[in-house]
Amino acid sequence: MYTINANASGTRTIEITESNLQIIKKYSLLMQIADSTGNISVETLDKLRFTVRSLIASQEEDSKELLQLCLVLYNDNMKPLGLANLIECYNQWEASLAAETEQETPNENDQE
Repeated sequence: MYTINANASGTRTIEITESNLQIIKKYSLLMQIADSTGNISVETLDKLRFTVRSLIASQEEDSKELLQLCLVLYNDNMKPLGLANLIECYNQWEASLAAETEQETPNENDQE
């Protein structure tokens, strides 16, 4: 479980689960989401929300996982700063996964 700050003072937080991060990765939801200047705005958050809603509407199978992600994205505290912190949390999580995978993969020189 991860906790991100939803406002600058840190008085509002949002809980992010490992499952939420896996869903984001599965659907590549944060790929190139920031605008060309790298800013996260209300429009950016709305774009992500609309994308998730569109995925839910287009799926014929059960979309429970996307609905769980909606609990994060449509949280009353979720604002552009919260989304920026979600992106940062996701990037750290992905980097830790890559580090774990790298440790588990034997080095080619070790096999000789």
